[in-house]
Amino acid sequence: MAVAAWAASTAFTVGDIRRASTEQPSGLFFRCTTAGTSAATEPGWPNNPGDTVTDNTCVWTGIVSAYEELAKVNPSAIIELFELRLESALHGSNDVYRFHAGSNADLTGNIVFNSQAYSRVPLKADGFEYTNTGTLPRPTLTISNLDSTISALLLVVNATTSGNDLGGAEVRRIRTLKKYLDGESAADPNAQFPQERWFVDRKSNETRDAVTFELASKFDLAGQKIPRRQIIANVCQWKYRSSECSYTGSNFFDANGNTVGTLAQDVCGKRVSSCKLRFGNNAELPFGSFPGAGLSQ
Repeated sequence: MAVAAWAASTAFTVGDIRRASTEQPSGLFFRCTTAGTSAATEPGWPNNPGDTVTDNTCVWTGIVSAYEELAKVNPSAIIELFELRLESALHGSNDVYRFHAGSNADLTGNIVFNSQAYSRVPLKADGFEYTNTGTLPRPTLTISNLDSTISALLLVVNATTSGNDLGGAEVRRIRTLKKYLDGESAADPNAQFPQERWFVDRKSNETRDAVTFELASKFDLAGQKIPRRQIIANVCQWKYRSSECSYTGSNFFDANGNTVGTLAQDVCGKRVSSCKLRFGNNAELPFGSFPGAGLSQ
């Protein structure tokens, strides 16, 4: 049975289960663990199972109904769904493709969840497990290409951004249980595990049979520099007299710090001392480098 939404200024007893009135990416439900009356406005719901939130005199604890179902002797089958979301600027459209492998619970055809149809497509998805090694997972998604559908999609996308190969497209991994699919007796779009959101990092393989994509988290910044420019101690990287440099004065100096008479002769030496000549010894300097850095890389 679908879970009712939270209601304002309502008396709740211990054990009552409610969902947020708006869709929550976490997929959580909330069990009343301290009886009381709810507030006039909805609380800020927690994102993790077991976390609590105080709602006037009530206290709610985050739960996932799907987890509770798995604790049963004969739980319903886990269904894994995928959404591929394009971005217009990169891929020429904002189309959303929904599909599932159809390998669980003998679901060999298309299915519907949360009023969205998911097409049965042979695929293999693995590598989603998190470990304690300190590195983020880089899952792979292999999709059947027997009818050249994926190759055709890549051609369309690459016509918008050459060589893109769906790079940057969002992949949502949605897991629920068979009993919660539309058309089932316990159909409930809110009963799902927390959604996982990944992005296509690269196309790693394409054949006539299948196409494999490597996925990455939004937080996976391999090869990026922090900040995203070189850390140089003693050479200003700003363009002189630009919005970054901000100097617009009429005191002119050459690269060696000698006073000159015209703007045409004015050249910044790119040193802290050059900044001080123009802005003053005790002024805040817009120096575009990192004087505190001990090494140049």
